[in-house]
Amino acid sequence: MRQKIAIQGELGSYSHEACRNKRPDMEVLPCRGFEDAINAVRSGEAELAMLPVENTTYGRVADIHRLLPHSGLRIIDEAFVRVHINLLGVPGATLEDIKEAHSHLVLLPQCAGFLREHDIRGRVSPDNARAAREVSERADVTHAALASELAGEIYGLNVLARHIEDQGNNTTRFLTMSRTADLSRRGDKGMITSFVFQVRNIPAALYKAMGGFATNGVNMTKLESYMVGGSFTATQFYADIDGHPEDENVKRAMDELAYFTTNIEVLGVYPADQIR
Repeated sequence: MRQKIAIQGELGSYSHEACRNKRPDMEVLPCRGFEDAINAVRSGEAELAMLPVENTTYGRVADIHRLLPHSGLRIIDEAFVRVHINLLGVPGATLEDIKEAHSHLVLLPQCAGFLREHDIRGRVSPDNARAAREVSERADVTHAALASELAGEIYGLNVLARHIEDQGNNTTRFLTMSRTADLSRRGDKGMITSFVFQVRNIPAALYKAMGGFATNGVNMTKLESYMVGGSFTATQFYADIDGHPEDENVKRAMDELAYFTTNIEVLGVYPADQIR
């Protein structure tokens, strides 16, 4: 029996595509929401989860950043998927027939220009692959889905317009999550360390916390902030840095970080994807 990898959404989603690219040997387990995918791994129903964290056009996937620190899972890999958005219609439909296009809230802004140009109304669906399935079931030539070509293949839809995303480099970054951390050095493009920490909401707190990374030559590729517990008096940050915790410069930088912050938690150590 093949091991399972959990995704948010249905078969044919971009998460499914990321699994096919990165973990082709695993069986994809569709889940209703991000929390369901995380819980599938925590319970042992799945070995891994493939979760989207950010898109070059839309920005961060806020739900994932909220869930990551409390998920109990660890990041063991990353994957980048070039998001080609396609207008999918039922057999017999033409582009001129389409009045409404259904897709996930994150996907609609990524092809807003195309929708305006063709006077097509965007309709929010919980998942782009589900939108493709429901368009197929509706069998109405005026309704289409915005999804991957994989979704079109699975649900018997035709591509009415291919690669309609507004940005030519539209890419989504995914994280592979596991119940156990993997701190081994692997890959040939370097390592990424992801962690969260908290600072008090006082002048220069973040400046002092970040100083060690600058003085030790550690490249920080991502820094996101969140309020803690609905309070304005403390802020939590999520960060990605180049390097492994055992690297001397990373050790020194993390030691300085610990001096000015609290609740530091390493979420994962994993190889940088080739696309980086």
